[in-house]
Amino acid sequence: MRQLNFDLKTLLAENPERGHVTRRDRAYILDQVADLLHELGFRRLRGTGLRRKHVNALVREWRRQRLSIGTLKNRMSVLRWWAKRIGRPGVVGTNAEHGIGNRTYVTNEDRSRRLDADRLERVTDAHVRMSLRLQEVLGLRREEAIKFTPSYADRGDRVVIKASWAKGGRAREIPIWNDAQRPVLDAARRLAGGGAMIAGGRNYAAQRKVYEKQTAAAGLERMHGLRHGYAMDRYENLTGWKAPAAGGPRQRTLSPAMRRIDRSARQRIARELGHHRLSVVSQYIGA
Repeated sequence: MRQLNFDLKTLLAENPERGHVTRRDRAYILDQVADLLHELGFRRLRGTGLRRKHVNALVREWRRQRLSIGTLKNRMSVLRWWAKRIGRPGVVGTNAEHGIGNRTYVTNEDRSRRLDADRLERVTDAHVRMSLRLQEVLGLRREEAIKFTPSYADRGDRVVIKASWAKGGRAREIPIWNDAQRPVLDAARRLAGGGAMIAGGRNYAAQRKVYEKQTAAAGLERMHGLRHGYAMDRYENLTGWKAPAAGGPRQRTLSPAMRRIDRSARQRIARELGHHRLSVVSQYIGA
């Protein structure tokens, strides 16, 4: 283990706080940050040595990777946690100072992604390939798709997402409603046996690193867009017309009867995606 990774792991152990999910996510982001700083040339940096130049270098690289505003804000929050624990609370600066704006939840831009068969073939890890297919046909988050255990989740006519897999610890159910889902679930069960989408000998964090490296190498970027694709397909399935982000009618142009159908569809999609706020669905399918 590199020295900075060890220092940050020690810092986490010395500051146990908040919930399990927060600690786990913070540990993962700090491990990523340490790895990235090493790749950017800061080879001798210790846990107490964070400076503004390191933050600037990280933000530049994250922008080059075209990370979303939400992801940037999450990572900046973790950097602030690190800076505060070493007595340098001002070294990170505000999001505005780094040109990181507010999240946009309502958009009619099509952000959906579909798996490209040729690029998917470049992914050599079978469990990563399967996670990607599960993201596409079930609208799963990356973490859910890695932790997905078919022997538990597959209930025949629906899939059950365990609370410990999901963001915010919110369990949910996703119906089996199209012909693409069952073959993927059957293939996932054959691959995993009684386990998850994690290769033998690895834990979740190790598998996530493999996922990130292999998708990047295969040119499969912004795979969160697979959830957008699921949401738009599901909206058309439930309403009979395309989502606004896919060229369908805007909400304000709908008749009263269509608005009732639209609202019901959005409520179901919110539940299936694991969101508790209906307004967030507009980020996926438009308004």
